[in-house]
Amino acid sequence: MTVLHDEGLNAQELAVWRALQRAQVRVARHLEAELLVAHDLPLASYDVLTHLAEAPERRLRMNDLADRVLLSRSGLTRLIDRLQRDGLVVREACPSDARGLFAVLTPQGEERLAGATPTYLRGIRTQFLDLLTPDDLARCRAMLDKLGLTEGP
Repeated sequence: MTVLHDEGLNAQELAVWRALQRAQVRVARHLEAELLVAHDLPLASYDVLTHLAEAPERRLRMNDLADRVLLSRSGLTRLIDRLQRDGLVVREACPSDARGLFAVLTPQGEERLAGATPTYLRGIRTQFLDLLTPDDLARCRAMLDKLGLTEGP
């Protein structure tokens, strides 16, 4: 414990950091389990399908997609391989860059995402949002804004 304190973290700071990590992991594990049981869709796959669905023309360059879903390029390549085998995405060449590839959401992928989204949203509601008051959420948003971690409204 002294090693951590020697690096400038006090017990309270370390406890907050660890609680934040546990909260994220707990919610993600719940979402993963629910999506797998109900839709045979891992959370990382759901995340990829969501980003593609929200993108113009339902397509993103592989590099951009990797950045958005917080996966390494090789990790995303393996995941896209599986999603392509399942018919949920296709790869298309980038006309402006011979080495570039797009990941594109297929109609089957869109359908699978639509079926899984209520499960995902219900999990966020029950595992996170229902546990917080509106004031808690506002404070949480303000803190995440300070860290530059929020998107949209």
